[in-house]
Amino acid sequence: MSSADLDKLLGLIGATKPLPEDPVKRADIETVLKDGYVVLDGLLDEEDVKTLADEVDRMTGDDPKFGRKTFEGWATIRIYSLLNKTRKFDKCCLFDRVLSLNNFFMLEGYGLSATSSIQINPGEKAQLIHYDDGYTYLPRPRPPMSTAIMIAIDEFTVENGATRMVPGSHNWDSKRVPTPDQAVPVVGKPGTVVFFLGTTWHGGGPNTTDKPRRAATVQYCQPYIRPVENQFLAVDPRRLPEIPDEIVKMMGYGILKPFIGYVDGLDPLKGARRMVDWLQQPLDAQPPAFATMT
Repeated sequence: MSSADLDKLLGLIGATKPLPEDPVKRADIETVLKDGYVVLDGLLDEEDVKTLADEVDRMTGDDPKFGRKTFEGWATIRIYSLLNKTRKFDKCCLFDRVLSLNNFFMLEGYGLSATSSIQINPGEKAQLIHYDDGYTYLPRPRPPMSTAIMIAIDEFTVENGATRMVPGSHNWDSKRVPTPDQAVPVVGKPGTVVFFLGTTWHGGGPNTTDKPRRAATVQYCQPYIRPVENQFLAVDPRRLPEIPDEIVKMMGYGILKPFIGYVDGLDPLKGARRMVDWLQQPLDAQPPAFATMT
């Protein structure tokens, strides 16, 4: 990529941060600047993938719930709020190369927006092509309000529903909508991780095989954007000690400088412990004016 092309792409997303010196991380960023996504290999080994596959199967069980609307997929099984149900996916929230990409494309203090598994079963139709941060209704082109990764637990193929990406669409304006032939299936072996911006048009593909296609996704959001999934209600606060501190902070249990996120003047983790105590006692009709929890 020429320096002129790079400067143009940086200008489109309003980037002001310097590119990292690490050649791998720099190449990741340059690919995302050009295409809106990048395929990352080597983040999970075979044992990791088997662990994720076994855990998805355990949680799915013999009587799973399928999608409730076309966008979810009538033949697709989605398990939401993975952080509340298993510790097996914690590693997927903290891939170093993904965090490096987030550190470039997102503001300091970015949050964790959602975690889920996505099993596209035989007979499922193609998902509507969309971009994840469209719910902000902010005009494009612009910096992303979110980022995400898609993790291939099974091999991603054209036939079994590989996620389809529209290269370069992250830089489109608000009026431009892709045609189906512009979406490119991102194929890859089990363990492949696809990072993409919230402004990149994409969607799950149809599954024309006789086997399911399992995947997982982790989504992040800018610190001033409401998460897609309410982490405070989705994850039992009694589980917070089990979860890595870095993830807990991304869930919103941290102070964003100078003081955003406090709870009645308390650190949010203390506020969470207070909430647990509250729910085990009768409602206090006249709570104290000053929080005193230690």
